[in-house]
Amino acid sequence: MKIAIVKLSALGDIVHAMVALQFIKAYSPEIQIDWIVEERFAEVLKNNPDIDNILTVNLKALKTNKAGIFAQLKKIRGYASNNYDLVIDAQGLIKSAATAKIIGKRIAGFDADSIREKAASWLYDIKITCAYDANTIDRNALILSSPLGIDISTEQILNKKPFLFFNNEDPQIYDYLLKDRINIVLVIGSTWDSRNYPAAKFVKIAEALQQNCLVVWGSEQEKAAAEWMATQSELIKVMPKLDLNSLKALIAKADLLIGNDTGPTHMAWGLNRPSITIFGPTPVSRVYQTDINQVVKSASIVNPYKLDKQDYSIKDIDEQEIIKQAKFLLSL
Repeated sequence: MKIAIVKLSALGDIVHAMVALQFIKAYSPEIQIDWIVEERFAEVLKNNPDIDNILTVNLKALKTNKAGIFAQLKKIRGYASNNYDLVIDAQGLIKSAATAKIIGKRIAGFDADSIREKAASWLYDIKITCAYDANTIDRNALILSSPLGIDISTEQILNKKPFLFFNNEDPQIYDYLLKDRINIVLVIGSTWDSRNYPAAKFVKIAEALQQNCLVVWGSEQEKAAAEWMATQSELIKVMPKLDLNSLKALIAKADLLIGNDTGPTHMAWGLNRPSITIFGPTPVSRVYQTDINQVVKSASIVNPYKLDKQDYSIKDIDEQEIIKQAKFLLSL
């Protein structure tokens, strides 16, 4: 059997969906799994033994280059020649549903009451029901397994094997990782400013823990914040710009990751590394809380159906709460 998964973005969502692959392959080792993804996120999928082919698109670029739609359509139509038995739209957006429809004849996805863009469900032959506010990881596992007649349990996910892999990473990362200190990765950015824990409080955390703190960044604004943090504490070092392959390698070698609700933070869970995810305007149902993967949530009440980008309550979280959790995780 040949299936294609359409999960275009974003980084954290892709990580949360990838967990299902090991259980699908264990149930049916002969199944071929191809994954259609935005080019800029393809590297997070690379080297995963449960993915047969990674097929890229660049639909994001169409926002600034409308003329590119014809090249993208030609590329997507080319993927249809693979003759998939089933295409699963794990994204639930009109653009992902349309991509799935072009690629295959038999399409699975969430029903209209289970996704944000309800019209996407019109294109599905198999429709899966799951509450939109259910745990994000459970939703991803369900949409990838249910159309195949496979059931993935919470216990299986909790006992998962690491599923992010790297190869030929940037050797620079090993210059920053110390052998005589605990190595802590700090993820200080995200897609919204209201999801970002204050840089000054990250500095206080670093000073309290007295360990080797490595700040990763993905934009010039984040880099500037990281450089400011490094001027405030000699324990903080700014990492060079890392691609996703090298970022996976760095997180895999870290003793702890502390970060906002964003893709690189969720990679720690995918690598079975200890982590603390800091939540403000987004729901903690986006993650699994485990013995080594903990969360800290602000006092605000979040409506999963309508997130409030003006909810800056994350800035009010007492850094002592994070420090206490960090010391506990580092003691395990």
